[in-house]
Amino acid sequence: MSDTGNRWFEQPPKPLRNRAPSRVADKDLWTRCPSCSEILYRPVLADRHQVCMHCAHHFKLGARERVLLLIDEGSWRRHDAHLAPGDPLGFVDSKPYTQRLVRSQQKVGEWDAFLAGSCSIDGIDVELGAFDFRFMGGSMGSVVGECITRLFERATERRVPAIVISSSGGARMQEGILSLMQMAKTCAALARLRDEAGQPYISLLTHPTTGGVAASFAMLGDVILAEPDALIGFAGPRVIEQTIGEALPEGFQTSEYLLEHGMIDRIVHRDQLRETLVALLLWMGARQVIKLEEAEE
Repeated sequence: MSDTGNRWFEQPPKPLRNRAPSRVADKDLWTRCPSCSEILYRPVLADRHQVCMHCAHHFKLGARERVLLLIDEGSWRRHDAHLAPGDPLGFVDSKPYTQRLVRSQQKVGEWDAFLAGSCSIDGIDVELGAFDFRFMGGSMGSVVGECITRLFERATERRVPAIVISSSGGARMQEGILSLMQMAKTCAALARLRDEAGQPYISLLTHPTTGGVAASFAMLGDVILAEPDALIGFAGPRVIEQTIGEALPEGFQTSEYLLEHGMIDRIVHRDQLRETLVALLLWMGARQVIKLEEAEE
């Protein structure tokens, strides 16, 4: 496991102060689908895992919701929840970095943009992690990179598969080179998972997966899955068009475009994700511990 001594993000953070719950207005019970423009009732949308019942548009999900969608009930064991970001560069743009952090922490109820833990999926032990895009666009700073690195290291130590669900704008510019270092750091830990433990890594790309996250571990899965119509790429399409001075092909950088050009392995509807992961894990040699124990009885 990585050396965890005397790191600035290892210092005990101050308790989070969640905002007081506000009264939900009637208008907050409804939303419009950006794909088909139908008006959707939010409680029904939540029951459908944030998938439009008219056109199957996949809305964004928080990290906690993604974890609960996949894991066996009662199997989740959270790791690294105490890691909190600092401001080693004293970064200020339109506002101080510390203010941006506090705002995201209060909004999401987490110290940073990544949730990691040990769990089982249909009896298969895995290390699972998920980004939360609501936290500064799911950007990868030192804490996110450390959590992902530790996830791969735990999978190596336990000799179990690793699964990461990405939803990120890329490296966190407020941490400068410290953020960019996480690209190499996470990839090195992933290489050890394969070389030392011989265990598979499944990467799920959701909307959006871009920047330094797409340019590192997110595109290095033994199997790369994606949700429908997800934006996936290094630079955004507008930046590319402005750089090369040419119009891009229709649907460029969507998951469908990447599948057609061999960049990902499969597009999976959210409701089919759990069974798809189970089938892939079994195909790659993972063991169903619960079912084995039941067979012995």
